[in-house]
Amino acid sequence: MSAQSMTNPVPVFDAYRVVSGLFDEMFDLERRPRPGCARVVADLLARDPERLAELRARADAMFLRMGVTFNVYGMEEGSEKIFPFDPIPRVIDAATWAHLEAGLTQRVRALNAFIQDVYGAGEILKDGVVPRDLVLGCPQYLRAAVGLTPPHGTFVTVAGIDLVRGADGRFHVLEDNVRTPSGVSYVIQNRVVMTRLLPDLVRASGVRSVENYPADLLESLCELAPRGKSRPKVALLTPGIYNSAFFEHVFLSHQMGIELVEGHDLVCVDHKVFMKTVHGLEQIDVLYRRIDDDFLDPVVFRSDSILGVAGITAAIRAGNVSVANGFGTGIADDKAIFAYTPAIVRYYLNEEPLLPIVETHILSDPDVRRMVLRDLDRFVVKPTNASGGYGVIIGPKATYRQLIEAREGIERDPSHFIAQPVVQLSVHPTLLGEGSGADMYAPRHVDLRPFVLLGKRPRVLPGGLTRVALREGSLIVNSSQGGGSKDTWVLER
Repeated sequence: MSAQSMTNPVPVFDAYRVVSGLFDEMFDLERRPRPGCARVVADLLARDPERLAELRARADAMFLRMGVTFNVYGMEEGSEKIFPFDPIPRVIDAATWAHLEAGLTQRVRALNAFIQDVYGAGEILKDGVVPRDLVLGCPQYLRAAVGLTPPHGTFVTVAGIDLVRGADGRFHVLEDNVRTPSGVSYVIQNRVVMTRLLPDLVRASGVRSVENYPADLLESLCELAPRGKSRPKVALLTPGIYNSAFFEHVFLSHQMGIELVEGHDLVCVDHKVFMKTVHGLEQIDVLYRRIDDDFLDPVVFRSDSILGVAGITAAIRAGNVSVANGFGTGIADDKAIFAYTPAIVRYYLNEEPLLPIVETHILSDPDVRRMVLRDLDRFVVKPTNASGGYGVIIGPKATYRQLIEAREGIERDPSHFIAQPVVQLSVHPTLLGEGSGADMYAPRHVDLRPFVLLGKRPRVLPGGLTRVALREGSLIVNSSQGGGSKDTWVLER
């Protein structure tokens, strides 16, 4: 290496490879920075390898001190991991975000209307817009929710909508999460770390704040209070320390200044929910639940559950407590129902969907099933009742044995699977675990999970959780499957 190259190292991004056929979030095909990205490229990516490595090490140390972790199912009991973080931020310009925000608001309003309807009058089923058998036969359809009327008709208080960007640069909805969506704590903590690491760059870039989310969430929860209580008592119900998102439960309860409770901390008396305290029972008006429907009430659902509260369903029906998200909301994020969401938007809002969905094939249809099975290695196959990336088969990357097992599963019970074409997710420059110089970072696939709050008015967190597949070529971005995250910068202008 020459003396000149040692004293004036070539900027790392000069050797960055833009992959043809994939949408790069930071560079166009001529390697020019995309709108809003020029400052990050000039300031951050132009740093020498040693400073980039130091930046990553400092970020990891901060997350370790802050205890930003998640539990991993299948590992040793109580096993926790630091959530992998990449310090190269994803930047979304103001115009792009304005379109996304409008589309997200539209979508969540329509999904909430759908839940209200299917547990109420069922007009969309009578009109044949969504097949009645598909809804009533869905494992997420809960007969115990029929006739429920939450305050303001709000079943979905918190929604996490997974977006992907294809090769054409357009955002598509990949799936909806309206049961107990997780990940928002990492959005906030990622910003804390980046603000400490690069305060001048964050400030100079005009990045919109995410710190108001806990206050907005608390306000949305308070708006659910029965009979309009002005100062309702709110608590967060967690399954406990072994849940994969327990860190988030602790973080949000602390940020909102509300009690974090488990099922054994609560009791129902006279169709009311009370929290046990050293001073006696204290009534709970709103419960932000982070446990699945099946475990919420052992009287109505799983009788062996020790995570929920016996009698809470009766308390909800009596109008003495509100639960967010309402149980039964899973009907709106079922992967088979997902195929009908454009029609759902049109039906309830009389508007064209602002955000298209990834094409989704219902395998219970014999003709569709034959088409998919004929070219199974070209599709992504997903079980309708799973989450976290579990059970997903990506045809082009699957082994022969995996394809055989997927085929057998579909033929055995086609209603439990959907198929989607492979979307070549957009990529983003990402620091690698090893390497130096031009080898320090490379394109890795990313998605985006923005969060929408629905109360008396919708509120959209500016940005969301950008998840990144850290393994080369991987399209699975879930943390449970080896993914990490990036800070998402939505620019003010």
